[in-house]
Amino acid sequence: ISVLTPSGLHPRHVCNIAELTDAPYIVCEKPLSLTVREAYEVYRRIEKSGKTLLPVYQNSYNPLVKMIKDLIASGRLGKIHQFVCNVLWNRNDEYFAIDWHGTPEFDGGVLYTQASHYVDMLHYFFGEIENYKGFGSDMRGFEVFDSVSAVMRFKNGTVGALNATVDVSQTNYLTEFTLIAEKGTIRLSGTNLNQIDFWNVEGMEKPDMDFKLDHQYGKGHNTMYEYIAADKFDMFPKKNDVLSGIRLMEMLSY
Repeated sequence: ISVLTPSGLHPRHVCNIAELTDAPYIVCEKPLSLTVREAYEVYRRIEKSGKTLLPVYQNSYNPLVKMIKDLIASGRLGKIHQFVCNVLWNRNDEYFAIDWHGTPEFDGGVLYTQASHYVDMLHYFFGEIENYKGFGSDMRGFEVFDSVSAVMRFKNGTVGALNATVDVSQTNYLTEFTLIAEKGTIRLSGTNLNQIDFWNVEGMEKPDMDFKLDHQYGKGHNTMYEYIAADKFDMFPKKNDVLSGIRLMEMLSY
């Protein structure tokens, strides 16, 4: 069963499905919850029920993101020094006219509803966060932040910045990720990190992996459901990474 309801209702619906149905696997769209406390409770109740929770963070299945993950894990890039991740999107007034959007109870703001996939991606690349500092803006008058800028340091020593907004005029601008490493520099961009804009990696030619999108949300969801059909549940994010991401989003959003 998949949970695709407003974000603030995810904990209640995931737990109800786990405890009141015989569904062995529960897919939950991002974010799992808006608070760390709720996330811990969800995992406790899921584990008690004997069910399997599958949080949706589809950027892990983007082939370019997976390629960078493999390069980092293999040591091919050497030490990872720094990154910049920008999620520069538009969500117009019509979008926020939907009753739960822009509310602290059910939405949580730009980090939860738009950029949480990229928070997960950073954990996927670098592991757990050690320290961070950020600021948010609500200049459009919502109850939540529509723009956030944060700097962070991961336990492996990597530092970087994440900027996210839904205030770009008229339409989405771009999503970009730049990685600066000991043995190379890589920049991904496009609507959903679907093209390599810059490549300078020692001893490795730029791969021909750019792809077109059928829609603005990329192709990760399709791959995710293929993994479910193939029982590849190890491809989903680990509990500690989910909790670390929610901890970051909560501290920067409330």
